[in-house]
Amino acid sequence: MKFFENVFTYDYSFPAVSLAYFLRYPNPYSRHVLTTDVIDRYVDPKTERLHTIRLHLKKSKVPSGILKLLPKGIGGSDNSGQSYILETTVVDIKEGWMETESRNMEWTGILSVVEKQVYTRQPIEGSLETLQGLSLDAQRNEQTRVKTTVTFRSRLGQGKFLGKKKTIPSADQTIEFDEETPKKGFFSSLSTAGIQRTIELIGVSRTRDAVLKSKEGMNIVLERLRNGGIVGVLEGMRQDREATFGPDGPWKRVWLRGNGLKDRAFMDDDDN
Repeated sequence: MKFFENVFTYDYSFPAVSLAYFLRYPNPYSRHVLTTDVIDRYVDPKTERLHTIRLHLKKSKVPSGILKLLPKGIGGSDNSGQSYILETTVVDIKEGWMETESRNMEWTGILSVVEKQVYTRQPIEGSLETLQGLSLDAQRNEQTRVKTTVTFRSRLGQGKFLGKKKTIPSADQTIEFDEETPKKGFFSSLSTAGIQRTIELIGVSRTRDAVLKSKEGMNIVLERLRNGGIVGVLEGMRQDREATFGPDGPWKRVWLRGNGLKDRAFMDDDDN
């Protein structure tokens, strides 16, 4: 198991940063994010905290460094595809903090990646009496600190990769269980542990770049928020979608098919 930790401070108020977090996709540094869907969202009546569960669909591929360590064919023919990221957040606007957790839902046996972030309000010249949100006064008097912790764990060589399913039929039911994997020798175990550590280190290396791009993307969204408000952010999102997918993109096809115009959607695809 490997860990990556980073601390960064945004020169924006907590209300602005927490809002930008939910509006950060798409941006010029996250064009690999295809869709974002809210699965659940509610305010706890007792704590008055906002709870949100979202599902992100992203373009993804198994890194070539990891692919070389996998059995032939396990990474797919072209090492590319899409993957889902499950994200949960809790926001306490009164106390001024937000906790997030994101985890991959594919390839978890090869590498499980869990990212946790804690955003906290950092007053510069004393606490603000009111939450002025996106105003320049709030920005001057308040910063937002974010601590990111990412945990990497590879289970390659364990569980379903080594164990085999065994079925025993009986009179009234079929019993299925995982057959215990034969114990490995010292050098074999050492080799498996070495592969796992290598995969985890590759994940750590890639995360350093991803965290930097995430900061840059958030800063762009925050600038749009400051200069143009919500309208400015939405316009920026529209431009980013067009830059990634073209003027129509997948959104138009989804809308057409959802409104009973499936044939028209296919005709548009054929024309292109």
